[in-house]
Amino acid sequence: MHTLYVSRQDCRLSLRGELLVVKHQATVIQEVQLPLLDTILLFGNPQVTTQAIHACLKRQIPLIYLSQNGYGYGRLAPINAKNRHVAEQQRQMTAEHKLSLAKAIISAKIKNSKVFLQRQLRRHNITDNTQCLTTLTNCLAKIKIATSTEQLMGFEGAAAASYFPALGHCFQNPDFQFTHRNHRPPKDPVNALLSFGYQILWNHLLALVENFGLDPYQGCFHQFHHGHAALISDLIEPFRAPIIDSLVLWLINSHSVNFNHDFIYERGGCFLNNTGRVKYLKYFRDRMQENLKNFTRWDYLLQTIRTYRHSVLNPLIPYQTYAIR
Repeated sequence: MHTLYVSRQDCRLSLRGELLVVKHQATVIQEVQLPLLDTILLFGNPQVTTQAIHACLKRQIPLIYLSQNGYGYGRLAPINAKNRHVAEQQRQMTAEHKLSLAKAIISAKIKNSKVFLQRQLRRHNITDNTQCLTTLTNCLAKIKIATSTEQLMGFEGAAAASYFPALGHCFQNPDFQFTHRNHRPPKDPVNALLSFGYQILWNHLLALVENFGLDPYQGCFHQFHHGHAALISDLIEPFRAPIIDSLVLWLINSHSVNFNHDFIYERGGCFLNNTGRVKYLKYFRDRMQENLKNFTRWDYLLQTIRTYRHSVLNPLIPYQTYAIR
């Protein structure tokens, strides 16, 4: 999967033959062959010519518009009338079917969080967080017998409340302190990195889900409200720890991001600045394309969506989502 990220401000995207050309003033920043592109993410105020937009839409390449901090404004996508029966099947799912899918998703999220945390605690020789692992194990057991989405939300919340403080002990760079999760807006650099990463991954999933004919607003765990694409918030859950949390931990512990130079404080929050965004997107792209036993993380995203689609169309087949071991 080849994604073009344009995060530098005041850039212009134009078309030259089969090339998409990214310029900043008169300087060419990047040239990308259209046939190789799957998605374009535009941060802030890049300008795109009409000719470039037409060429992208004809090639089924969505353009996703985000704020400089990664929050999605909207997207331009080609008209797609295929697979409408899949979305219709989503709307007809029974409450029992939705609950079984939600239980599989939240179980996978907590299992992945537990495995990831165990690895990091062992790697850094941290021995005083066994209570967190016990809490995660107990939440997993309770999910199996949950009878409602409300119960699942309670167990997921309890798991998160235990997981994030324990994760904070794994940061080995003294410049970065992390005790709990906060967002909207994030208040510190670690939360800024987590929020930005979740937003990027969320928007990628949105583009992929629509290509499979699924309705992104029909979730099984999160609820639709105020235009919220609930299904995307469902599907991202098992990937948070193994993709975004692990990347943020590596960026900080390897000193790949700088506490003093890569962040900006504004509007009551902390965000990545231009330099920080460029760094993050580079390492995010590298991680997603990394070969893992002949698969990339993009492959695992696609496989998860295919499996979910299959479970929607075949309610008797249990849904198995992404799991790390």
